[in-house]
Amino acid sequence: MAVAPAVRRSELGEALRACRSAFIGVGLMSCMINLLYLTGSMFMLQVYDRVLPSRSVPTLVGLVVIAAGLYMAQGVLDLLRGRILGRVGTSLDEALNARVFDTVVRMPLMMGNRTEGLLPLRDLDNVRSFLGSMGPGAFFDLPWLPFYMAICFAFHWLLGVTALVGAVILVTLTLITEYMSRSPAKEAMTLAARRNDLAASSRRNAEVLVAMGMAGRMNKRWNEANEDYLAGNQRASDVTGGLGAVAKVLRMMLQSSVLAVGAYLVIHQEATGGIIIAGSILSARALAPVDLAIAHWKGFVAARQSWQRLNRLLQQMPARPEQTLLQPPTRRLSVEGVSMVAPGDQRLIVQDISFAVEAGTGLGVIGPSGSGKSSLIRALVGVWTPARGKVRLDGAALDQWSSDVLGRYVGYLPQDVELFNGSVAQNISRFDPEAKSEGIIAAAKEAGVHEMIIKMREGYDTQVGEQGSALSAGQAQRVALARALYGNPFLIVLDEPNSNLDSDGDEALTRAVRAARERGAIVVVVAHRPVGIEGVDQLLVLKEGRMQTFGPKETVLGQVLQRVAPPTPIKIVADAGAAKS
Repeated sequence: MAVAPAVRRSELGEALRACRSAFIGVGLMSCMINLLYLTGSMFMLQVYDRVLPSRSVPTLVGLVVIAAGLYMAQGVLDLLRGRILGRVGTSLDEALNARVFDTVVRMPLMMGNRTEGLLPLRDLDNVRSFLGSMGPGAFFDLPWLPFYMAICFAFHWLLGVTALVGAVILVTLTLITEYMSRSPAKEAMTLAARRNDLAASSRRNAEVLVAMGMAGRMNKRWNEANEDYLAGNQRASDVTGGLGAVAKVLRMMLQSSVLAVGAYLVIHQEATGGIIIAGSILSARALAPVDLAIAHWKGFVAARQSWQRLNRLLQQMPARPEQTLLQPPTRRLSVEGVSMVAPGDQRLIVQDISFAVEAGTGLGVIGPSGSGKSSLIRALVGVWTPARGKVRLDGAALDQWSSDVLGRYVGYLPQDVELFNGSVAQNISRFDPEAKSEGIIAAAKEAGVHEMIIKMREGYDTQVGEQGSALSAGQAQRVALARALYGNPFLIVLDEPNSNLDSDGDEALTRAVRAARERGAIVVVVAHRPVGIEGVDQLLVLKEGRMQTFGPKETVLGQVLQRVAPPTPIKIVADAGAAKS
């Protein structure tokens, strides 16, 4: 007999399931709260049917004391229920925020920049906020609607039928709200993401916008995107708000209808005066959760969409399992038939690259723009996963290390340098809480940036600002070089490390490359300028994503010069002389 495979539970479901005891408690509290909601109707029933006919003040006082005690108990339980639901949302956030942040970091590396980067964090906020609102309380109260209907039928069948018709109308209205608000809410979310992307890109490129007179045009694009968003948001609000207003009016009409039916029954002596008021209060109470659910429907729809997106994202990017801790690499870097595609794309940008270098080697990677240099080095440091082939350190593929462990042995200086908000020392030490001053200063000296740092206003404690805004481009690049060298990593990969450096910085870079090689590190340098490869002894030439040449620097440079050298140099000199004359 075949056994059906077990259904894998979602991480969000597991996180909520861990709070099931809290939900059970909320359910029990909802039971008590809904029983206590009968206090008002029973109080009015007793006042009209007992106190007024008997004119008994002691009975009235007793009823008031009992009702006050029950109302206080109801208020305390309602308060506790709201706080528990709020803490369930907080617990869900605490269980998943690290995991969601990890997906935010990994998402551009696996899917490219085609999705809004911070949307998963906002989705988690939406789910947590909804759990802490009054919306979930309405859903806990909805199952009690038949209970209140039954009491109305117990008073008189006509009262029950009237309340039932109103309930059916409002429940139908709730379903219509769900159907009609789904598409506008989704559209509003998409338009909001587009607007936020435009604002973020404009902020990143503020200098270009102002310097090249593009600010006005981008402002116009922003206004158009904002108008689209406001229109979409207004459509969603109109649907939920309009249906909510209809539901409110219907509930008021129902309450008056119950009063009218009760009065009719009293006239025909089929009910007492107290039943008129009690039936009105009960019918209103029965439909209050429906009304509250409609009022919070927009939040519920947003939370449900956020929940679905988070589930899909966490399934697409499962948590990385714990891996066996390997020995630190010390001998060899090998690239075996590596082909690369950009995240979220299918086009090969690097094809069938294979080479190997030993400890102490300096490898320069050169080639025209668009030849795949930056893509290849992203594979070397484990940022991008090769579509085919393997990158290995001492024979072990990079995916056998977790990124946190592999990062101890890798130094990486990307082409677009970006520092984090914090001190210079924190950025150099990669925000290691256990970093020693000796290691930070040693990395700075190796990068030739120690003297520059101590001349800053607060030295190593100088705050670099958001995205390193307090430093010049050259200073930021040299601090980032020190960060790449921190901890004496075995593999150091530098992408255009001298793009913002002056002559002193170029010399410091060359010294740093040679010093790292002398201690046994492998240094890979991507460069367009010859000064960038002065400290290397091997050279790799790429063209259109393929390896053209690999070998000793002098040999490869000779081959490259032969390819580009003019066939008749004497004629060039003569032409030059003629031009000069």
